[in-house]
Parts: sequence; C-alpha cells; structure tokens
Amino acid sequence: MTTLTVALLQLSPPGPDLSVNLALGEAACRRAGAMGADIALFPEMWSNGYSSAVPDGVAPGDLYRHPSLWDEAAAAPPGPVWLGEPITRDSPFVTRFRELAAELEMAIALTYLERWDGAPRNTLSLIDRHGRLVLTYAKVHTCVFDLPEAALTPGEGFEVCALDTAVGEVMTGAMICYDREFPESARALMLAGAEIVLTPNACELEINRLSQFRSRAGENMTGMAMANYAGPGWGHSVAHDGVAFADGRSRDTLVVEAGEAEGVYPAVFDLDALRDYRRREAWGDAFRRPAAYRSLTGREVREPFVRLGPEGGPVPGRSLP
Repeated sequence: MTTLTVALLQLSPPGPDLSVNLALGEAACRRAGAMGADIALFPEMWSNGYSSAVPDGVAPGDLYRHPSLWDEAAAAPPGPVWLGEPITRDSPFVTRFRELAAELEMAIALTYLERWDGAPRNTLSLIDRHGRLVLTYAKVHTCVFDLPEAALTPGEGFEVCALDTAVGEVMTGAMICYDREFPESARALMLAGAEIVLTPNACELEINRLSQFRSRAGENMTGMAMANYAGPGWGHSVAHDGVAFADGRSRDTLVVEAGEAEGVYPAVFDLDALRDYRRREAWGDAFRRPAAYRSLTGREVREPFVRLGPEGGPVPGRSLP
C-alpha cells in the first residue's frame, strides 16, 4: 500500500501577531512531522488568525441591509479591515516555514493574508519537502457578501502541481473555505489532474457543509482534506478518500473527522486504491458531456440569484472572468 498522510492542523484561532502565529504554527508542524505526515495543512489565513476589525454594529449580511458599507469596504486600506500585516511570499514568515519544511522533510500548506496590488488576498502557498514554493493560490470565491472579505482581491483560478513526496509525485491542488461550496471549484481541480485537494477553512462545519465536501470527493474521485479552526461550533476538520465503491459495494469515503477540540489529526490516503479506482470507475472526467453544460460559462445572473450592492449596482466580484 502506498500511503500519503495529510496532517489536519485543527488549531485554536490565534490573534494577529505574526511572531506568535509563527511559533504556534511551527510547533504544530513539528507535531505533524513527528507523526510521519507528508503534508501539514493549516486552517484559513493562519498568519493573522482570520482576525478582523469590523465596524461596531455590523453583523454578517449587513452589506445587503446597509449598502453604504460597500463604499467603506472598497475604500478602506487593509489595516482598518484586516488585523495583522499583509505579507509577501518572500517575507520572513513564509521563509521560516520554507526552512521548516526542508528541515522536517515534510510539505507545508501555509495560509496567510498576502500583500497584493490594491487589496490583499486570502492565500495558500504549498511548500514542498525541500522548502520550495510549488503552488501559490488565492481564494477565488471570496465572501463578497460580507465584511471584511468584501475588501479582498479574489484569485483568478485553480491550479495543480506535481508535489514531490517520499512516495513519489502526487498531483495536488487547493481551494479555500467558500470555494468548496461551488462544485465547479473541485471539478476544475479534478480536470487539472488533482488527486488530492487541500482545503483550509474558517467557519462552522455543520451537516450541510460536511455533506457537500463528501460529495466533492465522490463526484471527482479525488482525495479531499480540510483543516478548520478548533472551538465550540467549529472544528470537524475532515478528509475523504474519494473511493465510493469497492468490490461492487458502496463504502464510506470518510478517512477522519475531528471533533471540536484542538489537535493534529492525521488523514491517511491509500494512493494505490485511489489511483486504481480513478482508472476504472464512472465518475470524474470519464463520461462528462461538456457540450451540454454551456450555461455554466455564462456571465448573466438571473433571478432569484441577483444580488445588488449600493445604488442598485452588482455586487463586487460577480463579473469575474
């Protein structure tokens, strides 16, 4: 059996202090390395703990109820909205995790608030076991319906890399939190060759979101691993192997599901079984009919799904290429 172990770093949400988060993250990676993990996966935006300063009295969804907040979100510099300094890929924070990955001979899927032209991005950089940056991706489906994510620059697509591991190359991709609620995200990664999809998260994982994630694995015959922050109502970091049938019978794809407690949870994927299954079964790209899906690439949004911002204009981000 050829196995790949992804350590789900279900950590308590930290504050926005980079030095503190670096130390906490390094300790978690060392725990993952001691378990023999091939990849350590952080929750969403580890560099600042997803810490934000939203104006007093602003609740989730208030961008719809108070359109003037769109102007505030668009005009505010990163500091007043997101706490913690946006960082670059060559920052000391990222560099230290590159050094750590090489030391532990373990890949690290690091998440951070990335400095960008204009508003920052919600970013994952995959560092291989040699300390090389092999994939950097920004969240495509930013939560444009709410502060503070309305002020972020969204990513532009989903990419896959050939990740060098101790058991050979593994085609690896990523999506972040809200991305996983769109079947197109995982489908694009599968079409790009992904065998394993890494998913940092920062929200409640209840039955509907957990069910969505299970479906993404089964419909794409892809291993899926998600790391969430710990805490009451949160937690439930989870992994599915994507092998929904064996010997003609349905099987549970669940590899591991955490509770709400902080911890490092190893998800062990049987790569031989996954690859054999992908070679012979009926899902993924085996029998798709792309010519019948032309409406999926349309740009027009019809009722009841039209969402308006200030002065009746479209919500920012609705017309991405």
